[in-house]
Amino acid sequence: MNMDSALNGLKIGFVGLGNMGRPMARHLHEAGAEVVVWNRSPEPAAAAEAQGMRRACSLAELAREVGAGVICLNLTNTEVVEAVVFGEDGLLSGLDPGALIIDFGTTGVPETKGFAKRQPWVDAPVSGGQVGAEAGDLTIMAGGSAADFERALPVLRTVGRRITHMGESGAGQVTKLANQLIVAQTIDAVAQALRMAELSGVDSGLVREALLGGFAESRILQLHGERMVRRNFAPGGRAALQLKDVRLICGLADSVGFASPTLDNCRAQWERFVHTEGHGDADHSGLFMLYDKEVKDS
Repeated sequence: MNMDSALNGLKIGFVGLGNMGRPMARHLHEAGAEVVVWNRSPEPAAAAEAQGMRRACSLAELAREVGAGVICLNLTNTEVVEAVVFGEDGLLSGLDPGALIIDFGTTGVPETKGFAKRQPWVDAPVSGGQVGAEAGDLTIMAGGSAADFERALPVLRTVGRRITHMGESGAGQVTKLANQLIVAQTIDAVAQALRMAELSGVDSGLVREALLGGFAESRILQLHGERMVRRNFAPGGRAALQLKDVRLICGLADSVGFASPTLDNCRAQWERFVHTEGHGDADHSGLFMLYDKEVKDS
């Protein structure tokens, strides 16, 4: 975690205390910020309160408490972001016009550009998963004006290690979708490679070890490859959220006239895994089960 003295006494609201949001809010609190939290389900908010953070009873109360400070969002999708900020009983009813919103989630590009016209806004999606959130060394790709990015930087430095200002509003989300395109297709490639090795009579664990350090090495081979070998698909990054991101990727590709058969196939695999097979709550490394199942069912 990167401590930043600029956070001392800064009022920060944090909305969305899931696997990623909980440790991020904790890091901000430990860095000296006055953190106010809100979460749809009460247990994570109560846990944050027990750690010394202030718990708001409503989104409007959180907005009033923060005033012209910073509000961080870590939410599941574009629709939830819009509802939380601009919807009925959302932040807007108590929101100071000068409050800066930092959206750490993966949110639609055109919607993000629209949000930024209504409120100071930095789209700052992250990569690194729950492990990176716990360690405070997430990779952050940010979009927004230079002034808003500079204002957000002390917060970003506290939860992240590699931080890049990508350009105007929406540029962070475009970069995150590029990241997710690589992630989604690499998970599929690693799953295919390890299952093919197994079917050929070779130990997939040894295959994974042999490939680490070579040209095929990746964080996905390292972390998710081990999950595939062990068949351990307890949720860290949920498959349903991976599909959500793949759909956003396809929407962006359509909007810019980019055609890709491999992207089309990738979406088909994730749609099948989440909806046809019903594995939306499994870890996204569980895509491996598609290839396991195909042979067992044949």
